[in-house]
Amino acid sequence: MLNRVILIGRLTQDPELRYTNSGTPVASFTLAVDRQMRSGQNGERQTDFINIVVWQKQAEIVSQYLQKGRLAAVDGRLQIRTYENREGQKVRVAEVVAESVRFLDRGPDQQQQSGFGNAPSTGGQRPRTNNNSGSAPLYEDDPFADDSQTIDISEDDLPF
Repeated sequence: MLNRVILIGRLTQDPELRYTNSGTPVASFTLAVDRQMRSGQNGERQTDFINIVVWQKQAEIVSQYLQKGRLAAVDGRLQIRTYENREGQKVRVAEVVAESVRFLDRGPDQQQQSGFGNAPSTGGQRPRTNNNSGSAPLYEDDPFADDSQTIDISEDDLPF
């Protein structure tokens, strides 16, 4: 059996970071994901708003670097949980529990920097110092760290 979800979308608000009673960090945010098919007379895309939950160190990184409007990719699993609301009614909530979150665009503080411009991700990369210019962080497993050319990709170029 397989339960895997991969999403690319924009945050609808800043992530909310909380801690459990045992001190485990957990962040939650909503990702706006456009549907591929267009609908309506104007051919407008419909958007799904999907709840995302991130745990442990990734939660702290997400809350530190992601903000409303940022483009992110989430890889995780779908979880349906049930709870009882204040009126005593059972409520079912669908959410994606993220195993990894990648930041796909530059943050506001990185817009002015030159050189390596990808935002950090929670995919296991470790920062190292940039000995050339010192202005932007480099990542040890980035194959393009020494490439000074900017890659410009529009949404029309993506196959999905």
